[in-house]
Amino acid sequence: MTSLSDLSALENSPLDSIWRSGSEASVGSLTRDTLARAHTRPDPSRRKSRTLQIATWNINGLRARMDFIKLWLEERQPDLVGLQELKVEDGKFPHDDFETLGYKALTHGQKSWNGVAILSRLPIEPIEIGLPGQHEFGARLIRARVGEGDRTLDFTTLYCPNGKNTDHEDFARKLAWFDALRDWAAGFVRTDASTVLCGDFNIVPTGLDSWNEDEFGGSIFHTEEERTRMAALIDVGLTDLYREREPETQAFSWWDYRGGSFHRRRGLRIDFLLGTRAVVERLRAVEIDRDFRKKKDGLTASDHAPVIAHLDD
Repeated sequence: MTSLSDLSALENSPLDSIWRSGSEASVGSLTRDTLARAHTRPDPSRRKSRTLQIATWNINGLRARMDFIKLWLEERQPDLVGLQELKVEDGKFPHDDFETLGYKALTHGQKSWNGVAILSRLPIEPIEIGLPGQHEFGARLIRARVGEGDRTLDFTTLYCPNGKNTDHEDFARKLAWFDALRDWAAGFVRTDASTVLCGDFNIVPTGLDSWNEDEFGGSIFHTEEERTRMAALIDVGLTDLYREREPETQAFSWWDYRGGSFHRRRGLRIDFLLGTRAVVERLRAVEIDRDFRKKKDGLTASDHAPVIAHLDD
């Protein structure tokens, strides 16, 4: 995401590359190499925590952020990560670099725009890619089964359309995308099964999640139409894990690069980990990793911060 005043940069490219040209791909279209990598078992000795750490992060470009991501993975040691806005094709995804750090990756990439991936230290099996009927919006969703036994997690990461502005035709398409997402999730979300949907939702659910609701209320990300659809998605049986632990805290996950927004606390909370009741029962803590919105070792951060949840393992 760029800014409230210049939102078109994320959504104005033709669909250069998705896994199956012209239609939404399913697990059957995953490449043999991807499947082989997914079924290679990560080394459990790399896991240092007795909790399961899951995270979501819009990295705003894999090529620009690779060294920064490595630094974060080495320092935070998450077990399972949903990444958004890769801006890279599947064939150019650096699997070997992540495998060196102990992660297997499933990807749904696209040249220059969009793109999502799942990194896992646990056994991982792909389920599906792409939101049915919404292929025109590009590579935005990937779902997998992670772990084994009664701790298996149904894990989806997604990058929702931003809609540009309320007068643009993409705003209506964004609302339709969310309607499709809600219907899709309702088909498999069960409160007694451990399921997580995470990613950049490009919606500010309430005024508490915006640095200036008075000014931005009714504008893109802040509209009643968007908030109604976010609530409808949650109503299929999901909980905002951050709000479960921090019901009254004003905190943000995205800040414009311009105008010193990060240091002036002018941000939005648009990145979420949504979990079923079975996940909430395992939840120990949730944090927005503000420290990794700052420059590190001369490396520029994404304009989004990672969001991390700690679950009983």
